Amino acid sequence: MNGAEKAPVLQTERLILRPHVPQDLDDVAALWADPAVVKYIGGSPNTREQSWARLLRNIGHWQALGFGYWAVCDRADGHFLGEVGFAQFKRAIDPALPDIPEAGWVLAQRAHGRGVAAEAVSCMHSWADKDRDWPQTCCIIDPDHVASLKVAQKHGYRIEGQARYYDAPISVLLRQRGV
Repeated sequence: MNGAEKAPVLQTERLILRPHVPQDLDDVAALWADPAVVKYIGGSPNTREQSWARLLRNIGHWQALGFGYWAVCDRADGHFLGEVGFAQFKRAIDPALPDIPEAGWVLAQRAHGRGVAAEAVSCMHSWADKDRDWPQTCCIIDPDHVASLKVAQKHGYRIEGQARYYDAPISVLLRQRGV
């Protein structure tokens, strides 16, 4: 189904993946302003204004395309841990990405090293494999971001090549449905 769809709430043993809401702005802004978080995602901390635009883009993806990003929260205390999901960003990458959903994940430092990324990425792919008829998904990862490459490869992504994005090298990975 495409368009006018709200993100479903998904749960794992430790996490809740829920739709973003405007009240997430403080958490989203803190996440994207952290230099350690953005080190391999553009390298520059985002302003509050940029985070607001990102939050609205996350909400709007579900409305326009029927898929998007979830806010990842700790099931025990409800604290915001990051964002995961699928998008079509229409990035200016050379060579261009295939016209398929692009997976992504970003987590706050307090979630690093705890298996949260792997758990959330597994959950979102289980949803996609069950509820979407996507033969493939892709993702892009900085070649130096070892932790993220490990998460991707654990979930069936394989490096298909290199590209340039904002004049920086980027690894392009593809995943076959159900892997």
